[in-house]
Amino acid sequence: MMLRYALRTVRARKAGFLGAFVALMCAAALITACGTLLDTGLRGTISTERYAAAPVVVSGDQYVHRTTVKHKKGKTKVKHKAKPIAERAWIPGELRGRLARLPGVARVVPELTFIAQPLTPAGTGGRTAYGHAWDSAALTPYRLTGGTAPKAAGDVVVDSDLAARARLRPGDRLTVQSTQAPRDYRITGVATPATTVRHQTSLFFTAAEARRLAAHPGQVSAFGVLPAKGADPERVRQAAVRALHGTTAQVSTGDARGPVEFLDAAVARTRLVSMGGAMGGTSLLVAVLVVVGTFALTVQQRRRELAVLRAIAATSGQIRRLLGREALIVGAAAGTTGALLGLPLGGWLYSRFVALGAVPDTLQHTVGVFPPFAALAATLLGAWAAARIASRRVAMIRPAEALAETAAEGRRPAWGRIAAGLLLLAGGTVLVVVLTSLRTEPASTPVTFLAVVVLSTSVALLGPLLVRAAALLLAGPLRLTGHGGRLATANLRGNAARMASVVTPLTLLIGMTCTVLFVQTTLGAAARTQAREGVTADWVVAAQGPGVPGEAAQRLRAQHDTVTEVVRTTIRVGLDKYPAQGVTPAGLTRNWNPDVTAGSLARLAPGTVAVSALAADQHHLKPGSTLKLTLGDGTPATFTVAAVYARGLGFGDLTFAHDLVAGHVDNPLASSVLVSTTRTQTQLATTLREFPGLKVLSPNDADHLQAARQQTNAEVNYLAMGLVLAFTAIAVVNTLAMSVAERVREFALLRLAGATRRQVLRLLRTEVLSVLLLATSLGSGIALAVLSAFSLGMTGHAAPTVTPLLYAALVGVAGLLALVAAAVPGRAALRVRAVTVATAKE
Repeated sequence: MMLRYALRTVRARKAGFLGAFVALMCAAALITACGTLLDTGLRGTISTERYAAAPVVVSGDQYVHRTTVKHKKGKTKVKHKAKPIAERAWIPGELRGRLARLPGVARVVPELTFIAQPLTPAGTGGRTAYGHAWDSAALTPYRLTGGTAPKAAGDVVVDSDLAARARLRPGDRLTVQSTQAPRDYRITGVATPATTVRHQTSLFFTAAEARRLAAHPGQVSAFGVLPAKGADPERVRQAAVRALHGTTAQVSTGDARGPVEFLDAAVARTRLVSMGGAMGGTSLLVAVLVVVGTFALTVQQRRRELAVLRAIAATSGQIRRLLGREALIVGAAAGTTGALLGLPLGGWLYSRFVALGAVPDTLQHTVGVFPPFAALAATLLGAWAAARIASRRVAMIRPAEALAETAAEGRRPAWGRIAAGLLLLAGGTVLVVVLTSLRTEPASTPVTFLAVVVLSTSVALLGPLLVRAAALLLAGPLRLTGHGGRLATANLRGNAARMASVVTPLTLLIGMTCTVLFVQTTLGAAARTQAREGVTADWVVAAQGPGVPGEAAQRLRAQHDTVTEVVRTTIRVGLDKYPAQGVTPAGLTRNWNPDVTAGSLARLAPGTVAVSALAADQHHLKPGSTLKLTLGDGTPATFTVAAVYARGLGFGDLTFAHDLVAGHVDNPLASSVLVSTTRTQTQLATTLREFPGLKVLSPNDADHLQAARQQTNAEVNYLAMGLVLAFTAIAVVNTLAMSVAERVREFALLRLAGATRRQVLRLLRTEVLSVLLLATSLGSGIALAVLSAFSLGMTGHAAPTVTPLLYAALVGVAGLLALVAAAVPGRAALRVRAVTVATAKE
């Protein structure tokens, strides 16, 4: 009976439920889109290309492992955690003999993979270029379709895709920038893969030249194990696992070969899980907040109808069940529609992440049934809970008071709501205080957005009180605007709950958008300031390609310049990840000043390390302390702390000697070279004319280049939260439209009392601007508190970097949205004859 009545109510009041439907549909679409990213990170496949003809691949372990054993109440609990390393893990070449002796193995092919960038006008078509030994061409397999295999150190075979794009053929010369100085090679052949290779360009050298360029003597990237005819690859894999027990090598077959080949895709899985989880969690919190407000407005619009039901003996439980079932009906329709819309939205979001370089396209987008079903379940639960929360007050009205309650909003304070609002305000304050002590971006970013949502939720609960307080403050200025201002003040006081439902999404929109925009500018500006103050060199040499070769730095040193090569990597201390760099110790202090607070950079050597104040605090380090860590390629090492410096945000948290880091990274070329010299920029450029792609920049120009790179990284974060902000903006429009649409009778009475349409619209604009002023103040205050705490934790100073023009544009867009969302339904309401409306409502 109750379900049938709920269906009839929804059918009869389609327009009234439209706002709730839109809010729930957008929420479901957003949760589905974020869920597909999370699903891709968990289950997305990475198909192999390079190892297509090798059923079994042996490679290095790309993870750092930690096992902890806890004894509690007589029980032993073992936990194993693993985190990916940043560089390729190499394995001993001597393992080849052990693998070759296994039963069922026909051939073991060693693989060398290293950077090899062809310097052609056509480039590589967006593909990453790698060099290999020609002996390993059988792993794909590549077959010659023209020319011959490389025989001398100056020979190279190029793949057919590069040959077609750059119009290369056997006999042509090709300059290749690899791990050493650029070198001209003679193209002896063109090779075509037997399978599709879409994500990489391959250049093949002789075995001796490949070993020289790989720069890992006695080690290989991987082994491709080719089983004998008729042998079972799974049995070969099991035999290989047993034979390699006790080594750092791992054995992969099937889809597990892809992550061995595409290390960036394997790392992107972790990033997508983190990003999808953060976006999904924030989306869910925002959705709950918005949907509760929307349903509260819907229930408020039906006070007269619900009061009549109470007056004719409907119990409070029946009212709540009715509203709950109506919400489930609307939630089912909106959730299904939104989940279906969220699938292409998730695909678009994935494609944008690929275009920005945050996710490689080698990680295939995965669409399963879990995200849409999870979104539908979350939508149904959110709709039901929102309806129950919104109906609590109206359902508790006594039948004798029911019709009287419809005349105006209840004046009695909702003490439970106020208590919950104060509790959330206290919780948000605690989060802000906690944020001041968080000094790493991965730890502080989730807390930052959670604090904004929690504080915005407290605004939603305390909204009526805030609106009445704002009405008192604005009463004087509004009175100066005439009769419309007086009416606006009366509406703010008398309909505080309705106005509060509009304030909440506006506050969330402004607070969240300010936080998303200015978290990046705050962090980026602090890092750039430290880097700018710390680079004391006269010039900076940068590269358009993979990096600056060591031979270029040697050429500068030959001219008596003080040269500091900088090569970057990421290391792990335990399971904690830190950005690190290797710098040339000789003459370092002339080019580089990280603001040493303890120890001395003069002691920087292959066995020592300089650490930032952050790393020193986290691991209780000081000069002379011992630090155990894992280098980028998974090599464990122990260092003595030589110095502690303050500018870790601009220079990374750990600094080693250049040669040590260069031997443990995939790309040993310097990301930049700092030069102190009396020579001019033109003279330096002349010295480096034999090295294509190098630029000599002033420190100021290098700073601008770094700013451009930071902007590219920031775009990823803007995109990640952009959908949440778009949903919030839709909620602003939706809520305002619902709020204005219910006031048809009020506008009609004003018209009958002699007000013109222009006066009514002016009244509406005054109210919206008053609400906008309150929401802007609250949203900006929340963002300022959160950003100041973030800045204090990350930089040591409560000085967030805010772009005034961008902030003004944000407030302007929010105001425009609010005014348009109010004006359109307002004008529609005023088109109906006032007498008709008043008569119909009686």
